[in-house]
Amino acid sequence: MTEDVLRSDTAGRVLEILKTPGDAVAAGETVATIEAMKMEIPVASPAAGTLRAIHVALDDMIEEDQPLATLERAE
Repeated sequence: MTEDVLRSDTAGRVLEILKTPGDAVAAGETVATIEAMKMEIPVASPAAGTLRAIHVALDDMIEEDQPLATLERAE
């Protein structure tokens, strides 16, 4: 089992969370959206797999490189 931690590229606010733990995701699929400086920045899954945890909540203020979610890669 290989896990990836999805991290924020920038500081901002969690605008939307599109997936929940247990959901299957495809490589490149948007898991959440961050709002920073009036821009919407998608956070995409780096690989196909199953979302194991979400580490933030809607409207949370987050820092750059903060863990957002954990993904278990498909074998």
